[in-house]
Amino acid sequence: MMDSGQRSKGNWLSREWRHVRKNRELLLLSVPGILYKLVINYFPMVGLILAFKFFRYDQGIFGSRWVGFDNFEFLFKSQDALRIIRNTLLYNCTYIVLGTVTALLFALLLNEVSGRMVKIYQTAMFLPYFISLVLVGYIAYAFLEHKSGYLNGILQNLGMEPHNWYFETTPWLFILPLVSVWKGVGFSTLVYYAGIMGINSEYYEAARLDGASRVQMMTRITLPLLKPLIIILFILGLGNIFRGDFGLHYFVPNNVGLNFATTDIIDTYVYRALTKLGDINSGAAVGFLQSVVGLVTIVSANYLVRRVDKDSALF
Repeated sequence: MMDSGQRSKGNWLSREWRHVRKNRELLLLSVPGILYKLVINYFPMVGLILAFKFFRYDQGIFGSRWVGFDNFEFLFKSQDALRIIRNTLLYNCTYIVLGTVTALLFALLLNEVSGRMVKIYQTAMFLPYFISLVLVGYIAYAFLEHKSGYLNGILQNLGMEPHNWYFETTPWLFILPLVSVWKGVGFSTLVYYAGIMGINSEYYEAARLDGASRVQMMTRITLPLLKPLIIILFILGLGNIFRGDFGLHYFVPNNVGLNFATTDIIDTYVYRALTKLGDINSGAAVGFLQSVVGLVTIVSANYLVRRVDKDSALF
């Protein structure tokens, strides 16, 4: 006779088989997406062991010699380590906060627009999201070029001296966040706008009957009901706090050495080191470290959110 453990296992298998048969069409449709995730995201994770090996092409990934944590010294022993880590963290914090506030503001304003203008505004804000950062770099160059750039032309018309923006450091503290918001705010705005569309209209109707203004409905109804979505996106954003936007910090400042003090981040620094030294091991170690820090940050932030408001936590 079967014991209780075998019976429960058999019941579980039968339930799962019935579930598969019932949803076979949906599962079949999901196969391309599953294969994509496996090939692009999961199979390459085998390469994480390169972070702990001295890789040699003739020996392969599995045959190369183990070196422990020696590859991680590349980042922390560098004389620029403090600068690039500081820049990465501060820029990402700025992008998260500024992007969230701007996207929420645009979503609230978009909710006040009616008719065809909504689609026009949505399209106008969403288009920059699809533009390659290589192209964004050329657009920035058209504005910032010293001799014939649009921005210097405006300054000269106002009687001011032109700037050689690519050879200065301070302006990039404002230029990079501005470009980041311009390019990414459209996507975040549509996410928040979709959340607003999901709010029951009866809340607003009751507020109008009570004489609430538009601003009061925004602050007392819309924002509180959007809080779980805001927190979830904020937590997900923290997952990349140690991983900078390579394209933004490489193509927009044009990889000019004189502005590295304020534009250089971990990703651009590692890229330049790899192109000069060809050290795959150190690059793998830095990538592994960034992923671990992102995981710890997400779990920690989610834990703090659960302690304050369990319903708003990601998991």
